[in-house]
Amino acid sequence: MIAVDREQLALAFRLAERFAFHEGICNHFSLRVDGEEERYLINPYGLHWSEIEASSLLLINGDGDVLEGDGEVEDTARFIHVAGHRANPRHKVLLHTHMPWATALTLLPSDVGMLRMAHQTDCRFAGRMARENAFGGLAHDDTEGERIARTARDHPDVDVTFLAHHGVVVGGPSVALAFDDLYYLERACRQQVLAMQTGHPLVLLEDDVVARSAEQFQRDLSSSADSHFAALGRVLAADPSRTMTF
Repeated sequence: MIAVDREQLALAFRLAERFAFHEGICNHFSLRVDGEEERYLINPYGLHWSEIEASSLLLINGDGDVLEGDGEVEDTARFIHVAGHRANPRHKVLLHTHMPWATALTLLPSDVGMLRMAHQTDCRFAGRMARENAFGGLAHDDTEGERIARTARDHPDVDVTFLAHHGVVVGGPSVALAFDDLYYLERACRQQVLAMQTGHPLVLLEDDVVARSAEQFQRDLSSSADSHFAALGRVLAADPSRTMTF
């Protein structure tokens, strides 16, 4: 099973780079390996996401010790991801990025600095989002990692956390579903930022419409994510140089 996990997570990195969700050699994805022992797959520091393969990924324990693989785990990756997984065991996968449109919202005041329910895609995330309003600097120790993870711990139904002045963390039970959320989150944030640039206020959907639409999204979310992720993988494999836009 861990071989499949490696392949899936590595594909998520390469797809994220193709859609420009990455930032240099920074940001990180992780996957909690099934089993009694606390073990995680995570990207080593220094690799560009476009070159990450299944064999590139590190296997680490909860202390950040490398059990398998070549390279080192970045401090911010270890402290953010280990604390995040522990805070919400439902999240087998955690994706942390500074992708531009979602991150743009984290730079705004808290009342407008996250996704609003104005477009049908936004309803996909209804009741699944939160915002961490404090920024404590880079996560170079347990304290900052734990602080970031408190939202996941206090709100177990949340899958998307906007980190003020920082970026986003998306969690999910599988690579496919977490990546699908990441993909559609960035699209939804782009739509909101573009609409806000007109200078007119957003026209928000009625609560009952949001609730009904969210239920409709949830009904097929997992199977749709699996199909979408598989399709993206086929496209990338067929033509690795192909331009892919979201």
